[in-house]
Amino acid sequence: MKKAIRKVLVVNSGSSSLKYQLFDMETETRLAKGLVERIGAGGPKNHAEALWQVVEDLGHPTNIDAIGHRVLHGGEIFKDSVVANKTNLAKMQRLVKFGPLHMPANLGGIEACEKIFKGVPNVAVFDTAFHQTMPECAALYAIDPKFYTKYGVRKYGFHGTSHKFVTMAAAKYLGKPLSKVNLVTCHLGNGSSLAAIKHGEVVDTTMGLTPLAGLVMGTRCGDIDPAAVLFMMKEEHLTIDETDTLLNKKSGLQAVSGVAGGDCRDICSRADAGDARCELALEMMAYRTALYIGAYNTIVGGADAIIMTGGIGENSSEARERIISRLGALGIKLNKRANAKTRGVVAVLSTRDSKIPVVVLPTNEELMIARDTVRVLAK
Repeated sequence: MKKAIRKVLVVNSGSSSLKYQLFDMETETRLAKGLVERIGAGGPKNHAEALWQVVEDLGHPTNIDAIGHRVLHGGEIFKDSVVANKTNLAKMQRLVKFGPLHMPANLGGIEACEKIFKGVPNVAVFDTAFHQTMPECAALYAIDPKFYTKYGVRKYGFHGTSHKFVTMAAAKYLGKPLSKVNLVTCHLGNGSSLAAIKHGEVVDTTMGLTPLAGLVMGTRCGDIDPAAVLFMMKEEHLTIDETDTLLNKKSGLQAVSGVAGGDCRDICSRADAGDARCELALEMMAYRTALYIGAYNTIVGGADAIIMTGGIGENSSEARERIISRLGALGIKLNKRANAKTRGVVAVLSTRDSKIPVVVLPTNEELMIARDTVRVLAK
């Protein structure tokens, strides 16, 4: 008989920080949370030292039953969460090329947990896994097939843990079986993505091989003509690494608005004060988001609801208004009063006579990782 999994530690091991949360899964109650920063840059030397700090913060716990880890990329190898055993870790190493900044840190966190929490099972939960139900017509790029068969170049999608959490929450909220729910889920934050959900499964998503594609984000450009990238490289004599930095870290809302970091709150404040660049940045973000919502509503055959989540989706009434006001052709009308007062809580933002409800559902990626950890270990 398998041991009941009650206390689950969730670890999100980044390149220079480590976030953690501890859950009691009998009640799905969060017992503790914390953040260790500046790993390798004046703080802990490595992820093992960072985890020892977590152990001290938690009071040297001896009753942790399992550890769930956020892992950036599962490629086509991992279509679901898995036990992070020796065989699976070796397969994950082959996927580092898809996330050279984050994957080594993700795997380093798992290896450190194996040494510190001896005998405690580790589970890898992939950002890409929930999207692997996409049909080939949505997932593949119209390029020479050898780049897919030889290198795995295709759309994978990200924020899968968040999209999965709110999809399940939306089915419950709407009172429909998961297998019958159609949605457009909008994870809007500094990094943003949409997913088209048909019969409870992803049929398309806005991010691609990497998190760069799709929406206008805090520092990422989102969709761009590839020839424009080649043109800029040629004209500015940019290297591949310089171009990567330009598109991922120096573009998006930050580039258009001139606001460092592309924080939506600061941009909204400056737009309200009459800053034309910030106004344009918000309009570009809202336009692109509404464009995809309309397309995905068609792809799913008519959504039962449009879900807003993530830091911006849950909290920015200004950004939401700009997006929802563009959805009139779908029979959606904004309830301005409900929108203005909604921050981080479940709420309907559309009017009662709207054909499709727009609903804020707060995400909880850490709890989703903990749930997946319990599910995988119960097999």
